[in-house]
Amino acid sequence: MRYVDEYRAPEQVMQLIGHLKTRAALLDYTNERPLRIMEVCGGHTHAIFKFGLDQLLPENIEFIHGPGCPVCVLPMGRIDSCIEIAGQPNVIFCTFGDAMRVPGKNGSLLQAKARGADVRIVYSPMDALTLAEANPERKVVFFGLGFETTMPATAITLQQAKARNVTNFFFFCQHITLIPTLRSLLEEPDNGIDAFLAPGHVSMVIGTDAYGFIAEQYNRPLVVAGFEPLDLLQGVAMLVEQKIASLSAVENQYRRVVPDAGNGRAQQAIADVFSVEGDSEWRGLGLIAESGVRLTPAYREFDAEAHFRPQPQQVCDDPRSRCGEVLTGKCKPHHCPLFGNTCNPQTAFGALMVSSEGACAAWYQYRNQECEA
Repeated sequence: MRYVDEYRAPEQVMQLIGHLKTRAALLDYTNERPLRIMEVCGGHTHAIFKFGLDQLLPENIEFIHGPGCPVCVLPMGRIDSCIEIAGQPNVIFCTFGDAMRVPGKNGSLLQAKARGADVRIVYSPMDALTLAEANPERKVVFFGLGFETTMPATAITLQQAKARNVTNFFFFCQHITLIPTLRSLLEEPDNGIDAFLAPGHVSMVIGTDAYGFIAEQYNRPLVVAGFEPLDLLQGVAMLVEQKIASLSAVENQYRRVVPDAGNGRAQQAIADVFSVEGDSEWRGLGLIAESGVRLTPAYREFDAEAHFRPQPQQVCDDPRSRCGEVLTGKCKPHHCPLFGNTCNPQTAFGALMVSSEGACAAWYQYRNQECEA
């Protein structure tokens, strides 16, 4: 299959690994203090583990996992607010499958469904809008979450809801923005990040220019990369070459998908419906300045929180959990004392074990045999 098979060719993968080992020998980094490359996106994390790329790299290069999984950083209090809304009379509560099992203080949306709430999985926000039109006597709430990747679809759905005058459709907003998060990581004095592999999907919307501050202000090289083995390895090779040359620049490996300016129409839809304002709480990371997303005045009639007024929920993470350290690349999933015991895919304690893009879920699925070591 074009654009899949050709980026998974084993012969080319091994050739590139051999090239990487040769070039990595020229780095100033050692086995004891390797070059730490943060793969920001959970999709990258799963591809790395699935194809065993972390085990093929030279010993002086290491992947560390970043916070680019929106379900993984979903605060427990937000889940509790969703459960409160879902439990109200005459409500159909819709969300993506990944959000169903994320635990809050009062359980998960899946457990709320088992208790009788009408909670449904949808595959797009437009599915929820269609459901609202088919059930005019019910209040349909769509729980939208994600980075700039999913914001255009939500924005277009709300534009359609307004154009069609659908008055029983509401939106619970948990969209967040990526760039303030990366800045927050780099502001931490002990971040230990030497370079970034940036997510292809978010970059398809925002472009590569948005990352310029990482190279210019923080002197970290960054490469936007795709999700296949050769994409990721080529991205690593590009970062290695920058390090050898003592450069810090933003490069685009994923040019077949990502234009440097991003997607103008998607950006316009986002700007019409959303405003980026205020701080937002991230699970395991706390408040991150100016990472929150709100509806613009023209679309506030669809605001589920304004309509249903759930009680604000402030829920602290269990101090035993190391979710925040995993999300910032400071420890590996199996270093958490809850990993594989209290927290596993069947009885997940943290969101990183629930999401299909979570680092803990990836480690459990592909590296569980190492946990005994």
